[in-house]
Amino acid sequence: MSVLKANCPSCAAPIEFQKGSTIVLVCPFCRSAVARTDRGLADLGKVAEIMDSESPLKLGLKGHFKGQRFELTGRAQLRHELGGVWDEWYATFSNGWVGWLAEAQGRFYLTFYQPLPQGAQVPPFESLQLGQTIEAIPSQTPLMVTEKGTATSVAADGEIPYKLEPNERSNYADLSGKDNAFGTIDYSINPPWAFVGNMVTLEEIGLGDAKSVKREAQRVSTEGMGCPNCAGPLSLTAPNKAERVTCPYCNSLLDVNQGKLTWLKALNPPPVPPDFVLKVGMEGTFMNDAKFKIIGAVVRSVTIEGIKYFWHEYLLYNPLIGFRWLTHSDNHWNFVEPVNPAEVESTQIYGTGSTVTYNGKTYKIYQDAPACVEFVQGEFYWRVEQGETVRAVDYIAAPLMLSQESTNNEVNWSVGVYQTNADIEKAFNITDLPKPWSVAPNQPFTGGFYIKWGFGLLGILLLVAIFMLPFSGTSTPLSQTVTLQPTASATTPQTVFSQPFELKRNSNVRITANAPVSNAWADLDVDLVNEQNQEVESVNIPIEYYSGSDSDGSWTEGAQTQDATLSSLPAGKYTLRVEGTWQNFQQPINVAVKVEQNVSRGVNFCCAFVVLAILPILALFRKFMFESRRWSESMFGSTNTGSSDE
Repeated sequence: MSVLKANCPSCAAPIEFQKGSTIVLVCPFCRSAVARTDRGLADLGKVAEIMDSESPLKLGLKGHFKGQRFELTGRAQLRHELGGVWDEWYATFSNGWVGWLAEAQGRFYLTFYQPLPQGAQVPPFESLQLGQTIEAIPSQTPLMVTEKGTATSVAADGEIPYKLEPNERSNYADLSGKDNAFGTIDYSINPPWAFVGNMVTLEEIGLGDAKSVKREAQRVSTEGMGCPNCAGPLSLTAPNKAERVTCPYCNSLLDVNQGKLTWLKALNPPPVPPDFVLKVGMEGTFMNDAKFKIIGAVVRSVTIEGIKYFWHEYLLYNPLIGFRWLTHSDNHWNFVEPVNPAEVESTQIYGTGSTVTYNGKTYKIYQDAPACVEFVQGEFYWRVEQGETVRAVDYIAAPLMLSQESTNNEVNWSVGVYQTNADIEKAFNITDLPKPWSVAPNQPFTGGFYIKWGFGLLGILLLVAIFMLPFSGTSTPLSQTVTLQPTASATTPQTVFSQPFELKRNSNVRITANAPVSNAWADLDVDLVNEQNQEVESVNIPIEYYSGSDSDGSWTEGAQTQDATLSSLPAGKYTLRVEGTWQNFQQPINVAVKVEQNVSRGVNFCCAFVVLAILPILALFRKFMFESRRWSESMFGSTNTGSSDE
C-alpha cells in the first residue's frame, strides 16, 4: 500500500496519508484539515480538538467484522442542532472496504456506503416524513425515517475519507429497521449518499475483549465549575456529555459547551415548588445491579380538558451503559429504556381502540397529549428548555408502557417497566416512600394468581366428578307397587307395608314414590323400619299433579313422582311402612315405591364447587374494579375496561 508523504501546507510539518481512500488528514501538529486534491494539498482550516466523550475507542484500534480485519484510522465529531455530540470513526478494512462506526449515547452503529439502484432516488430532505419507509435504499429489512436534522462538524482527528470542512453544516436523516438495522442519508452530497448497516456491540466487531477499549467508569466522577451568574460551585457528573445544567443556588438555566458554562436565563419557578422524592446525586441499582446516578430531574405536565396533570422524571446515568429514565407519577414508578422505533409495529392511527405491537406483545393506547417541561434541575444531555413540548402517546400492556415522543424532526420510542415502592426503596437503599394512589396506567393486577389457580381447581374438581361417575354403582334393593285401600275421609290415613329388603352400609338411600293422581293430591309418610332394632327413619313425600288450559294454552303443575333422600344407614334388613292420605279417598290408589342406594346427587360436588368458586369470582370482581379504575384515567377508557394484564 502506497503512503503519500508530504508537508502540511499550514505549518510545514511532515504528514502522511496512510490510506488510499483518505481525502482529508488532520495535521497532528497544527490541527489543520489538509485535503488531498488532484492539484496537491489544500488547507481547509483549523479544526478543534476532539472533546473527551468517554469513548472506549481510539485511533489505531483493530477489530474484525464478517471475517474481515479493520483499523480505526479517523474520527469526526459532530454536534446535533439541539445539542449533544456524537463520534463517527473511519474504519479501513484489509479487503478495501470503508466503513463508518458511529457512536452515540453509548450505542454503536457500523455502516457502509450503499449505492442506489440505477434510476432510484431518495426523497428530498425537505419532503422527508418521520416514519416514512425509504424504498429506494436496498436493505435486508425496510428502513424508516426516525430522525432528520442538521449536523455541524466540530472536531476531527486522523484520516477522513471525505472533504471535511471545519464547522460545516449538513443535513442528514437517520433510518431504523428491524433486527437492529440502521441507515443514514447524507444530504451534504448531491445526489445524497446512503449508508446502511447495523447497530453492533463492541464484542461483535472484535473490540470487546481488547483491554484498551473496555468501557471503564470515569475515574474522575465529577468536574467542578462555577455558575456564571452567581458564582456558586457546580459539580457535573457527565461534563463531556451535558448540554444543559441548572444552578441550585440562583435557579439559572446554563448552557454547557465543551466544559464551558454560559448563562441562558432564570427559570420560572412553578407556583408550588416541586417536591422531588429522589434527589439529584442519589445512586440506585437497576438492570442486574448496574449502578445509575441521578443527574437531572424534570417536572412535566399534560393538559386534558383544561386540567393540568404533573409528574416527575429523573435522568439516570451510568458511564458504562448510558442514560435511562425513572418516572414518578401519583407515587407510581417506571424504569424507562429506549427501544428501536422500527421494532414497533404501528398503523399510525391514533384514537380509541388503537394498538401497536412490540416484541410480540400488543399494547393499547392510553393517552395522547402534548407533554410540556415545567421545571428542570440538574444536568441533561440535550438542550432542555422550560416550556419545551413534545407529542407524547402512551400505550400499555401491564406491567409495560410503550411511549412515543415526537417532534417535527424526530421520533423516539421507549418502554417503561412498572416498579413497586419496594423495588425503588431497594434500588436506592431508602425507606418510607409515599404510598401510591389510584391505579397506574401500567400497574399489574396482583390477583391473577387467585383467578388462575381458583379456576384451575374448579377444573380439577369437574374432572374428578366426571371420572367418578362410572363408579357411582347405584343399586335398587326394592321396587314394589303397594295399594292403599279406600278410607272414610281424606284425612283418614291408610297404612301398608312393603316386602323386606337389604341395605348396605356407607351408602345414601333415596326413596321414590309414584302415584297416578290427576288434578289431585296424595300425601305419603314413609317410614324406613330396621327389622333388627326397630329403629325408624321417616320422610314425607307429598305428590300433587294438576293440568288444564286457559287463554295462554295448556299448563301443568307438580308431578306424579317425588322422592326423598336419607344419608347412609346401618346395614341390615328393612321394611317400608307407607301411610297415606289422598284426595280421592273413596277409591283405592296404587303407589309404586322404589328404594335406591349409592345415588349420585352431586350435593358434595355442588358444595365444593361453590366453596372453590368464591375466591376466583371475588378476584375477578376485584380485577374488573381494578381495570375500571385504570381506564377511568385514560382518554380512551370507554372501550378498554376489559384490558388484561395477565
